[in-house]
Amino acid sequence: MSLKARITEDMKTAMKAKESAKLSAIRLLLAAVKQKEVDERIELDDNAVVAVIEKLTKQRKDSVTQYEAAGRQELAEAEKFEISVLAAYLPEKMSAEDTAAAVAAAVSATGAKGPADMGKLMAILKPQLAGKADMAEVSKLVKAALAG
Repeated sequence: MSLKARITEDMKTAMKAKESAKLSAIRLLLAAVKQKEVDERIELDDNAVVAVIEKLTKQRKDSVTQYEAAGRQELAEAEKFEISVLAAYLPEKMSAEDTAAAVAAAVSATGAKGPADMGKLMAILKPQLAGKADMAEVSKLVKAALAG
């Protein structure tokens, strides 16, 4: 079953169970997927759906930070709930050791020497690690590897 089909099935289940908050989060996700499909005139595969989920999750995390800074805890909690719903559709995260090993392997495979090679390394790592690792953390690891 594709990821998109699984999300649709979960939406139906949430409807039947009358879980309005979960249903709202899933509908938001499906709307974002459909919008991307319409904009690009393609059918999204699982990797593209994961990219949409990551984007939505990042937006939610930014919102949580802003709501908490403004003292709006109830809105921050709603965003955190949506993050938990979205996280169920993301692949299992890699450990920090596995991520560091992937970065080290990419550095040795490309022969990257300094900060100028960061773009080349990230271009190799992003398809491998998308959805499996926090790309901001990967970027930090790459910078550290190239600086050292």
